[in-house]
Amino acid sequence: MYFGYHEVGNMNRAIIRYFTFRIIQLEAVLLLVPCLVALIYQEPQGWYYLGTSIACGIVGTLGSMRKVENDSFYAKESFVVVALCWIVISAIGAVPFTLSGEIPNYLDALFENVSGFTTTGASILTDVEALSHTALFMRSFIHWVGGMGVLVLMLAILPRSSGNNMYLMRAESPGPSVGKLVPQIRKTAGLLYKIYIVITVFEIGALIWSKMPVFDAVTISVATTGTGGFAILNSSIGAYTIAQQNIITVFMFVSGVNFSFYYFLLFRKVKNAAVMEEVRWYLGIFVGSVVLICANAYHSFDGMRECVHHVAFTVSSILTSTGFATVDYTKWPEFSQTLLVFLMLIGACAGSTGGGMKVSRWVLMFKAVRNEISYLIHPRRVRQVRMDGHVVPKETMKSLYSYVLVYFFIFAGSVIVIAIDNYGFDTNFSAVAACLNNIGPGIGEVGPSGNYSGFSNVSKIVLMLDMLAGRLELFPLLMLIAPTTWRR
Repeated sequence: MYFGYHEVGNMNRAIIRYFTFRIIQLEAVLLLVPCLVALIYQEPQGWYYLGTSIACGIVGTLGSMRKVENDSFYAKESFVVVALCWIVISAIGAVPFTLSGEIPNYLDALFENVSGFTTTGASILTDVEALSHTALFMRSFIHWVGGMGVLVLMLAILPRSSGNNMYLMRAESPGPSVGKLVPQIRKTAGLLYKIYIVITVFEIGALIWSKMPVFDAVTISVATTGTGGFAILNSSIGAYTIAQQNIITVFMFVSGVNFSFYYFLLFRKVKNAAVMEEVRWYLGIFVGSVVLICANAYHSFDGMRECVHHVAFTVSSILTSTGFATVDYTKWPEFSQTLLVFLMLIGACAGSTGGGMKVSRWVLMFKAVRNEISYLIHPRRVRQVRMDGHVVPKETMKSLYSYVLVYFFIFAGSVIVIAIDNYGFDTNFSAVAACLNNIGPGIGEVGPSGNYSGFSNVSKIVLMLDMLAGRLELFPLLMLIAPTTWRR
C-alpha cells in the first residue's frame, strides 16, 4: 500500500486531535440507532446507549470546536488518525455493553466491540440468545459500520475541505492500493456507501421475501454485507431454511468483490470490469475450493446436493472472512479443514469489506515469483509485473513485500504469545489466523461451536491487536505505537 509519502516536518497533532473528536461525534450518532431498537422492543438497555451517546456528543463537540490552524496532513498523520480512531470507537462502544450488565467484564466487552468493528466476528459470548434485541442489533450494526470503514463514513457525511482526505481513505481501505473513483473524495466515499447500502437493502428484501423475521433479516444482512459474522442465534445460521442460507451465501460472496467492479458495471464501463484479474481469481478460488472440499468431504453429508450447499456456504463465509456457519466444519476430513485455513489467509478482494491478505496480493506475489524464475532462466529478458493490463509500480511491489514480511512476523509472534494458555497448536494457529484475517471462527476450541471466552486476558489483548492490525492493513497500528512516530 504505497501512499506517496511526504516529509513535511513535525507531526500535525492538531489534525489528529480534530479527527479523533469528530469520530467521537460520529459515534454519538451511531449509538442512537440501537436506541430506536430498544424503543421498539421496550428494552431498558436503550438508556445506557442513549447516555453514552449524549456523553460522546458533548465531548466530541467541545473537543472539535478548537480551531485547527493547519488542516494539511499526509500519510503519517493518516496512519495515526485511522488507528487511533478505530481504538477510540471500539473502546467507547464497549461502555453500554458493560453498563447494561450484558457483558459485565469491560475487557470482554471491548473484545466483542473490536471484533465487531473490525468485522472479525470472534466472540467471547457462550449464549448470544440471552442478549437483548438492542445488544444483538448493535453487535451486527457495528459490523456494517466497520465493513466499509468508520472514517470513510465520516468523509461521506462530515467532510473537510482538504484534498488530502485521500490519505485517510487509503490508510483505512483494505488492499494494496486505493484510487479515487471520481475526482472528489466526498463523492467517492458517498458512492461507495450508496453501493454498500443498495447491496444491504437487497439482501434484507430477499431474506424477508423468504419469510425470515424482519429483525433477523436486518441483523443478518448488515453482518453479511459487512462480512462480520455475528449471529443472533447460538446455531449461527444453521437454524434457518436452505433457501435463506443460499441467499446469505450469495451476498457473502457479493460483499467480497472489489467495489470498484460494481462501480464499473453501474456506469457501464464493462471493459474496465472485464479486465479486473482479481475478481476472476476470486471466483476461480471459490469454485475450485468448493469442488475440492466436496470431493473430500462428500461422505460427511447425505447426498451431493446437501454437500454442495453447506460447502459453498462455508467456503463463501471463510473466503470473505464473514464467519457464519451452517455446520461444524471441524468434523470434516483434515484436507478440507486445512484448505479452509489457507482460505483464511487468502481472503477476499481488495476494496471489498472482506478480510484476509486479499486475493490481489497473492496474485501479485505469484506473478513476482514467476518473473523471478523466468529471469533465472532468461537473464536478458525483462519482465514487469502487470495487473489488469497495467505495470505495477515498484513502490507498490516494495510495499507488498514489506506487508507480507510484517504479516508473518506478527502472525508468528501472536501464536507464540497465546500459547501460554496451553491450548493445542491447531487452536492457537487458527485463532490468530481467524483474528488477524478478521474471520472469527477457527479450528479446535475456537471452531464454529466454540468461542474465545477461555483465553486469558493477555491472549485476548493480543488477539484484539491482531484484529485491528488485520483490518487496518498492519501499518497504521504499528505506526501508532512506534516511538519514532511521535518524535518532533
